[in-house]
Amino acid sequence: MWLEILLASVLGFVIYWFVSKDKEETLPLEDGWWGPGVRPTAGEDESIRPFKVETSEEEINDLHQRIDKVRLTPPLEDSRFHYGFNSNYLKKIISYWRNEFDWRKQVESLNRYPHFKTKIEGLDIHFIHVKPPQLPSGQTPKPLLMVHGWPGSFYEFYKIIPFLTDPKNHGLSDEHVFEVICPSIPGYGFSEASSKKGFNSVATARIFYKLMLRLGFQQFCVQGGDWGALICTNMAQLVPRHVKGLHLNMAFILRNFYTLTLLLGWRFGRLFGYTKRDMELMCPLKKTFFNLVRESGYLHIQSTKPDTVGCALNDSPVGLAAYILEKFSTWTNPEFRDLEDGGLERKFSLDDLLTGVMLYWTTGTIASSQRFYKENMRLDNRHEGMKVHVPTGFAAFPCELIHVPEKWVKSKYPKLISYSYMPRGGHFAAFEEPELLAQDIHKFMGLLERQ
Repeated sequence: MWLEILLASVLGFVIYWFVSKDKEETLPLEDGWWGPGVRPTAGEDESIRPFKVETSEEEINDLHQRIDKVRLTPPLEDSRFHYGFNSNYLKKIISYWRNEFDWRKQVESLNRYPHFKTKIEGLDIHFIHVKPPQLPSGQTPKPLLMVHGWPGSFYEFYKIIPFLTDPKNHGLSDEHVFEVICPSIPGYGFSEASSKKGFNSVATARIFYKLMLRLGFQQFCVQGGDWGALICTNMAQLVPRHVKGLHLNMAFILRNFYTLTLLLGWRFGRLFGYTKRDMELMCPLKKTFFNLVRESGYLHIQSTKPDTVGCALNDSPVGLAAYILEKFSTWTNPEFRDLEDGGLERKFSLDDLLTGVMLYWTTGTIASSQRFYKENMRLDNRHEGMKVHVPTGFAAFPCELIHVPEKWVKSKYPKLISYSYMPRGGHFAAFEEPELLAQDIHKFMGLLERQ
């Protein structure tokens, strides 16, 4: 009798799995209010207001005074970047920041693209909106929402935007010309932080969907890495009929059978659908595992008690710079931890790196940006187990924190139409390799339109 019950249960599970595995579920759209106090009875102001980045002598003087009072701990001998940001190299960063970095000039550079703000669900949402300077005859621009992650910002996309909005003048085909919208995640930079607990990636996705509707786009494509990848994925799960295409350079594949095959994959790679390149990027497994452990300490802090470390970072510009810029070292290339300078200036300029830091410092948003981790690290995230039934493209950069094979991506994104092994690059793809990422977006758009 028990054998019959067991067999019936197994058979029932198998039937359920085959019937439900490709069921096109969507997340409920719902609504929210994240501003202070109780939601007003009057309707929300839906106007879109021009915004300009500004600074002041007082802001710059305060920064310099705090830098002048810095206290550094000498590094251990020959420690390079293995213990975190090396304070010997940090002295060079501090000197440049204090004596050569021109924040007023960088503010002018930030304002070269049009900035706007609008109220959605009680929060002031900041975004840049860049239209093509010219269009080929008979073409209309393709709306593309690009979403950043942590510890990044909308500024990450400044160098990729010309390859998308003006491709012909930047060495690419003008078959596809984009109109680019880059919002700041609420609690990051110039977007207002939530006053209430529970503001997660799904709430952000819903707000960005409302933003696109407010801008007049009923259908659009989305692109993201880091948190941006999750937010864009959630948008596709919420409103798949509005998201025409989804392009990612990172994927959160958590509840999936194929991730379990990693333990056997190094012996039976082809059996599980792994390519030779997959095995090169994932093996040896011991090295991959220890690299994840080394690079995820921040994750535990920010997922549990973000406000504690946030208080310290919000009070010290040098501490903030060390905390943020360390990620731009080892997340760009894990081998950079073997270098005295962390390899930072091999891929980025100090002006670009410090501009990113200043967007957290001047807005005082490091703590609110870190809270996003706590709000998203929950056991009841329904979206983690849901598939995404929107045409998807994926760019696998070789120095990403963890390589995600095509088999894994396709298990969550069954309409994967483009998967590219990128020749170089790491976690901050748009910032580090803008032309490569733009080329892959153009490639994906071509495949999408030929479907």
